[in-house]
Amino acid sequence: MKIPGPLRDARFVERPNRFLTVVDIDGTQVKSHLPDPGRLTELLVPGAQLKVRPRDSQSSQRRTSWTTLLVKKGRNWVSIDSTLPNRFVESLLVNGELSIFDLYTLVRREVTVGRHRFDFLLKKNGKPYYLEVKSVTFVEKSICMFPDAVTERGAKHALALANMVKSGVKAGILFVCQRSDAKLFRPMWDRDRIFSEALVTAEKTGVDINVITAKVTPSSITYNNQIPYDLTPF
Repeated sequence: MKIPGPLRDARFVERPNRFLTVVDIDGTQVKSHLPDPGRLTELLVPGAQLKVRPRDSQSSQRRTSWTTLLVKKGRNWVSIDSTLPNRFVESLLVNGELSIFDLYTLVRREVTVGRHRFDFLLKKNGKPYYLEVKSVTFVEKSICMFPDAVTERGAKHALALANMVKSGVKAGILFVCQRSDAKLFRPMWDRDRIFSEALVTAEKTGVDINVITAKVTPSSITYNNQIPYDLTPF
């Protein structure tokens, strides 16, 4: 899937709050929106190479003129746009490029069940399947982990899906690692034990857990591979 441009080169300066970065573009420091509320401390280090996109005309009411989308980590680009995985997964589903769900049909995005809203409603043999997508950017020693910041919403989603499965509905959580250097997924127990325990509960109840990695470049994001997971506490 193509990443819309044009993108400009920039360098990370600082992060005043969760959704704002200060970046250097050609020697001028400007404020840039950050569409990822995670901590990202291992990625957003002073001087880190970035790709930013200028604000389009439809976002004229936004205070910032730029959006921070990609950061270079070693030789790899990492997407720090937490809205990208949903669009990416939708593209994979529509084009039949995600073998995990090759027998499923996409019905619609953002479906509400009770007090919860899930990312996708799929169908297989006429039966509904609810899918929640989570964006992953943290990788250490080839292990990608989620979440890197406490996610009360994520824990509620996992438990809600578990309750739905208990009632006979099929459901799953798909973790999308927005980088290609991960070989295993684990929940980040030391960062958010409540979510980690909720994920274990969901898996034991029958919620499908799948993890995929993506190859990211400044122009595109493509499916890389499916990797295993380990939910054991550590």
